[in-house]
Amino acid sequence: MKMVKIAGLTKKYGDTVAVDNISLEIEEGEIFGLLGPNGAGKSTTINMITGLLSMDKGNIWVMGKDIRVNSNEIKKNIGIVPQDIAIYEDLTSLENVMFFASLYGLRGSELKKRAEEALEFAGLAEHSKIFPRKFSGGMKRRLNIACAIAHRPKLIIMDEPTVGIDTQSRNHILQSVKALNEMGSTIIYTSHYMEEVEEICTRVAIMDYGKIIAEGTVKELMSMIDDQNSLWISILTGADRISEAEIKEIDGVISVEVDESTVKINSSGDIYNLDRIILYLTERGVSIRNIENKTPNLETVFLTLTGRKLRD
Repeated sequence: MKMVKIAGLTKKYGDTVAVDNISLEIEEGEIFGLLGPNGAGKSTTINMITGLLSMDKGNIWVMGKDIRVNSNEIKKNIGIVPQDIAIYEDLTSLENVMFFASLYGLRGSELKKRAEEALEFAGLAEHSKIFPRKFSGGMKRRLNIACAIAHRPKLIIMDEPTVGIDTQSRNHILQSVKALNEMGSTIIYTSHYMEEVEEICTRVAIMDYGKIIAEGTVKELMSMIDDQNSLWISILTGADRISEAEIKEIDGVISVEVDESTVKINSSGDIYNLDRIILYLTERGVSIRNIENKTPNLETVFLTLTGRKLRD
């Protein structure tokens, strides 16, 4: 069964086209990654899937049902883990989960049982009577997830669930995503961390400027750039003297990303241009520490297709 089917979906804000006639299908049982730089249209798409935002054109079906006709029924089967932590600091952990679960119709002993199970799943059972203002960022993120899953949704949407947390909490959340999927939930997952998407997602769609520009398994997306080289140049000083536009003028260069310590360049595999790249950098007084050929990964695919790093 198609858990989500999108056809010709369009959303405009004045003259700005946020989502531009996209079509997409997500199978039941998938962990589906949705990637794109800021402003690509991901959040707008998610808000239309959840019924929080109306569409201008096109249609969305969730569990085979038209969202325009069956919005209330569909919402009962969706759990949302928002990017911004949505919990109440003046309620205990258990009270938070019970409150959000009650919005889906759970009552009485069943409500408390489901809330306790969700806290157990999130590794917060022993903190059920603690107020979240005493929690670390990672614990708040995990409580956010518990609030979204207590009603046992068939579709879970996770929007940047690991932003700004420690490695231990991130690993816990990634394992939780896999466990939820094994328990029967279909998951839509957005993240700025490419390694997370590579690890857990069965398929991935990349959005840019409101369009789907690539879609497939990680392996299928990687095959799009198997004729390219990925060069990472570690630098000590001089990043402010590097022009991405000028490096792109070097023969064979496809995409460039520069930060304070690294120059990441994707080039055509059949064109040797390392000498010209190094000459460009040294002429501008850039101090080079190390040069490394990287195995292409999902980040390479994204940079090649969009020409931009994910957080642009």
